[in-house]
Amino acid sequence: MILAGDAGGTKTMLALFEPGGRAPVLVREATVPSREFDSLEAIVERFLAAGPRGDITAACVGIAGPVVDGRAVTPNLPWVVDERRLAAAIPAPRVRLLNDLEATAHGIWALGEDELVSLQPGALRSGNLAVIAAGTGLGEAIVVIDGGRRTVIATEGGHADFGPRGELEEDLLRYLRKELGRVSYERVLSGPGLVNVYRFLRDTGVAGESSQTAERMAAGDPAAVITELGVDGADRLCAMALALFVSVYGAEAGNLALKALAVGGVILAGGIAPRILPALRAGSFVAAFRDKGRLASLMETIPVFVTLNPKTALLGAARVAASL
Repeated sequence: MILAGDAGGTKTMLALFEPGGRAPVLVREATVPSREFDSLEAIVERFLAAGPRGDITAACVGIAGPVVDGRAVTPNLPWVVDERRLAAAIPAPRVRLLNDLEATAHGIWALGEDELVSLQPGALRSGNLAVIAAGTGLGEAIVVIDGGRRTVIATEGGHADFGPRGELEEDLLRYLRKELGRVSYERVLSGPGLVNVYRFLRDTGVAGESSQTAERMAAGDPAAVITELGVDGADRLCAMALALFVSVYGAEAGNLALKALAVGGVILAGGIAPRILPALRAGSFVAAFRDKGRLASLMETIPVFVTLNPKTALLGAARVAASL
């Protein structure tokens, strides 16, 4: 039996798999709110106690944060996760922690064609890939293709400095800098980031806020409300916030593609992209992705896809655990 996990800032998914021929076979799984637990070990122990488990020979968990020397301090949770402590809690002889986007990148090869939606067909060819995912935070990873070998490289590119394009984004940077000091891309491209964009447009008078929208945001998840009303076009301020979010998302996906020379393609993963698919398809994402000056013609040839499977990181962790 192998244990796989995807521990994010909002929720943690765990699953037991039987190692299979071509792919691990799911036995059972569970999803819990991450913030209701003091540690990843506590989630693992409760999951394993809740049903049959058998002997666990290997485990792999993708976690939202940098993993250095088998240890992660999560930026969006008050957790410190260590491979050795996790191995003792399971217990299992072989345990590996991965950055969650590293796990997602491994999971790309577990997806079916119907689980990928094209935003730009580009030119199908062999080459490096890039994975970018806006969710509770912003994750980025690179897949280096060397002949028949694939090497997944974790990054913390979502925490790189936000680079505005044009006056509106420069005003956004100044607005957020007053509140946050340093402004990273994650402060714009994430669930909380979408709320930041909304607040900026509201507070600077670009668009007015309706009382009904304000009430809904106060009663529930503000990012979810902005997403729903923005996609439907039911609220002008929400639609404007989502449009700016999508444009910045396209620009940063293009930045990552350039840095990785990802001629093999760019994959949008994470929880937000499938929910805003109509906005991503509307054109501003691809326009911003391509808008790279003298390299615009290259950007037009790079395939861009959205993964619809919310368990991509979990599947990737299972594949890595099986390889251990």
